[in-house]
Formats: sequence, C-alpha cells, structure tokens
Amino acid sequence: MAAIPLGVLDLVPVVSGSTAAEALAHSVDLARRTEEFGYARYWFAEHHLNPGVAGTSPAVVLALTASATRTIRLGSGAVQLGHRTALSTVEEFGLIDALHPGRLDLGLGRSAGPPQRRRAAEGEDGGEGGPAGPPEPDVPSTPVVDGRTPNGLRIPDRFSFAHLLGHPRVALQQKLLNLPGAQPQDYSEQVDDVLALLRGEYRTPEGVEAHAVPGEGADVQVWILGSSGGVSAEAAGRNGLRFAANYHVSPATVLEAAEGYRAAFKPSAELDRPYLTVSADVVVAQDDATARELAAGYAPWVRSIRTAEGAIPYPTPAEARALPWSAQDSALVADRLETRFVGSPGTVADHLERLRDATGADELLITTITHGHADRVHSYRLLAEEWQRRG
Repeated sequence: MAAIPLGVLDLVPVVSGSTAAEALAHSVDLARRTEEFGYARYWFAEHHLNPGVAGTSPAVVLALTASATRTIRLGSGAVQLGHRTALSTVEEFGLIDALHPGRLDLGLGRSAGPPQRRRAAEGEDGGEGGPAGPPEPDVPSTPVVDGRTPNGLRIPDRFSFAHLLGHPRVALQQKLLNLPGAQPQDYSEQVDDVLALLRGEYRTPEGVEAHAVPGEGADVQVWILGSSGGVSAEAAGRNGLRFAANYHVSPATVLEAAEGYRAAFKPSAELDRPYLTVSADVVVAQDDATARELAAGYAPWVRSIRTAEGAIPYPTPAEARALPWSAQDSALVADRLETRFVGSPGTVADHLERLRDATGADELLITTITHGHADRVHSYRLLAEEWQRRG
C-alpha cells in the first residue's frame, strides 16, 4: 500500500522557560519548514485556559501563518463550535480566504462549551478540553483481541472523564467561553448553518435570508473532527464531508469513529466517497533511545490536562523526571502513552502504517511536541524523509 499524505496538527505548545510569543513564532517557523518537507496540510487546534498551550484561536494563528507560507493547506483542528456561532466562524474563514484563496481547511469540532446532547463522562471535541458528550456505543467491525487489531495496532480500553464532571475549573471554562444567556444550539444544526452560509443558502424557517460577506462562496474544505462514531461522525457522513478521527486523543474509539463515519456517508457535491484522516502523537529522532528521551515530558503534560489543572508548560526531560509520580498518575495517562509513536524513523513509520491499514485512512495527521524547537523540526523532517522513501 502506497504512502498516503501526512499533515501536521499543532497545539502551539508553550515549553518551560518560554513564552506564548515564542511558541507562536516557533509554530510559524514549523509551518514553513513542514511545507518544505512536503507535508500536505497544517492545522491549529483550539484550547483555552492552558498555560502550556497558546493555540486559543485557530483562525488568528492560521491567518498569520498564511502570510509566511505559500502552498501548504492551512486550517483548524478544530474550531470549537460551542464557543462561537456559525456566522462568526464563516466570516473569520471568509476573511482569510479573501486574502489567501484556495488554501483553507475549516475543521469543525464539538466543544466543552454549551451543554450538548448526551453530555456525560467522555470527550468528543477534537481536543481534550473536558467532557463534551460520550462516544456512542458503536462496536467496530474490525476485531480487537487483547487490545490490538489483527495488524498489531494498540486499541486500549476507553478512558473515562467522569472525574472531571463538576470540576470547578471545567465549570469556569464553560462560564468564560459560553455566551451569557445564549440558548445552546445542537451541534448538527450548527454544522448545517455553517454549510448553508458558505453556500449562500441560509434561510430561517420564516424564509429570512442571511449572507456572510466575506464568507459566502469561500473556497474552503470543510472537515469534521470527532472521537467516536456518534454525533460528529454522523454529521460528517450525512453531509458528505471529510472526517478526522482522533487516535491521539481517544485511541480506544478510533475504529468506531472511522466506521461510523463511513456507515453514515452520503455522496455530496464535494465528495463521492468517504475521506478520512487519522491523528497520531509522534516523536522521531535518529534512534529509539534518543526519541524516548525527547518524549519524556509527555506523561506529566498529559496528566496536567486530565486532572483539569490545564496543560503545563511542556517540561524538559530532566524537569519531567523530577516531578512526583504515582501509580495513579500512570493509570491516568496509560492509554495515551501506549498509543504514542516514539522512535527512529523506521520504527515510527511502521507504527503509522499499522494505523493507516487498521483505519483505512486516506491521510494521517501528525502532532509532535518536544521541549526543543529544533528537535521538533528535526522529528518532522526525519519522518517526512522516511515516509517519502516508502512511497
């Protein structure tokens, strides 16, 4: 099976001893470099109230990055619709498309904002900002035996976010991000409104028209991001849109997300068949031991997110080893560590091929965080070279 395109998912990480301004400068530089390396697209995630993450507004960051790059597609992974309206989203991307036409991916995600249908103890938000609704109880047709697919891809047990329900920090985030007094809108309805505004077809039930300028007719690819075979996968399939399944956030449910999307898919003017990208956490170095050292800060960083502390500034390997650690901490992050791909170019490419084959992905979306910016750039370069060699 030939190598498929690789993309980049960037959280704009702030590392220890650094600043948000430096993180943004590094992200713009990384976009330039990955464009040179041959990556197909570069997406920015959306996270809030995290000291170690500066990516609070994908539209703003990708607008800055568009001026610094020439050909790579740029987008959101994802805009969290619970935090904004369909109109504001279309207008933001319409503004950018007016200056950089034909390069934008509008990735839409659910969020930890307004209460969603069946909110409970799991996240499906394209990120890991808190509970946003449970993965639906789909059963993937791909067999998983002892936590692995037939080709060896690790599929861990589901991780529960039940411990975050009612957490003061999660409640504060919702309070600060939600529009006061606003009536929560169903996610699928929001997606429909975005599409109608882009196409110039928006009408209220009473027949009143709305036209987003700029925005209407913008040349953007619309993607849906999701972590299960539920609401997000159904919205993507029903509308004939591209779908991104989050192995890096919710590895336990990646198969049902992919299969739920395909089951719901209906051909559209945009696509005649399903089109899927799958995300993965990756660190590549010249050898496995060096890569493991560079990745040492990942466990405490994930722990800080899953305890609702908010992502800490990404630590150096030495700082990570000096932090207190317990068996409970290990259990909290085990699924993420087991499904991260760390090693030499050959080691990581083997893992990515398993992910591609198990999910049937048309693309893969790579997210890499290291303390040193040069190490991060080097990781993406080594992976691109190995992937192109295999293609």
